Amino acid sequence: MNIDWNKIPLVPAIVQEVVTNEVLMLAYMNQEAYELTKSTGFAHYFSRSKQRIWKKGESSNHTQEIVDILLDCDNDTILLKVKQNGVACHTGRKSCFFTSVTQDKIILDQEVNINAIYGVVDTLYHTILERKSSMDEKSWTKKLLDNPALLQEKIIEEANELCKAIKEESDEQVIYEAADLLYHSLVGLGHRDISPDRVKQELARRFGMSGIEEKENRNK
Repeated sequence: MNIDWNKIPLVPAIVQEVVTNEVLMLAYMNQEAYELTKSTGFAHYFSRSKQRIWKKGESSNHTQEIVDILLDCDNDTILLKVKQNGVACHTGRKSCFFTSVTQDKIILDQEVNINAIYGVVDTLYHTILERKSSMDEKSWTKKLLDNPALLQEKIIEEANELCKAIKEESDEQVIYEAADLLYHSLVGLGHRDISPDRVKQELARRFGMSGIEEKENRNK
């Protein structure tokens, strides 16, 4: 049984804890991620937001050891039976499925692992994305997401304040203003559904390239 990757370049992968049968998460695989998963014994996926292959747990060490890989009857969905090391969800919960739609509430019987650090930038970005569907009228993030003009105004304002701090204020104030600018920039990325990982990839691409060369290549 084989997946027709030419027909289906991205295949959904359901991830299930092998001992408890708990559904942990849903991700996607392209052929490269699928082959890496089989050859290494650890789950790899293709991130649609990051636009790259990623190994589960590459930053958090919360890896997924493969016990079995199953295909459905149509060969277009993968079921991974895994040993989950740590937690599957960036929120610190074991499973990504903890919000009940029918009961309109968060299921609280999932213990949150406060030590599940995925990186402050990635965690903040995911929190920003969660605010998109929030009904909290007091949320500043939600207000910015709903008002692109206000968001653009705040990014310009925070950039100016950072420039001023760099020129004439204390190190602590520079750090404070840089944090403000980073937060509002992440809201802007969230508004466009652009993962900050893609910004990191662009910065990595520029290593070994002079600023002049980069600008010349950009204009071609």
